[in-house]
Amino acid sequence: MPLWTIHHTPGAYGAQDKRAFARDITGYYTRIGLPAFYVVVVFHEHQPDSFLVGGEPAVDTVRFAIEHIAVHSDGPRQRQQISESLVALIKPWTKDRGLYAEFHVDETPRELWMVDHLEPPTFGSEEEARWAQANRPLSR
Repeated sequence: MPLWTIHHTPGAYGAQDKRAFARDITGYYTRIGLPAFYVVVVFHEHQPDSFLVGGEPAVDTVRFAIEHIAVHSDGPRQRQQISESLVALIKPWTKDRGLYAEFHVDETPRELWMVDHLEPPTFGSEEEARWAQANRPLSR
């Protein structure tokens, strides 16, 4: 599961923007075979006096906390490629809109992840493909 928590200041994203951005994020992961329902995007709007960068109120700022659980990177080179692809993904939603952006990615061990009380199938497996086709977890 990728879990994206997006902290932003007021006016950064309207309701339609959020849906479109979440669809872009979901597409990023479904292109590599993950089920769409794995992708969770949560937007949190913060007033500048509650969103401080360097001890100062933030203006036109977006902070992404991204958790990768379903698939992990395989070494420094792949982590760099992931970072570059994430920059390309968020740029139209941040820099191109005049917003300052920062992100980090955590990789949570798969053993600490359950979906609807089920252990998710192995990445790239036939079972995961069935989950992706159904767009929901399936009992074994």
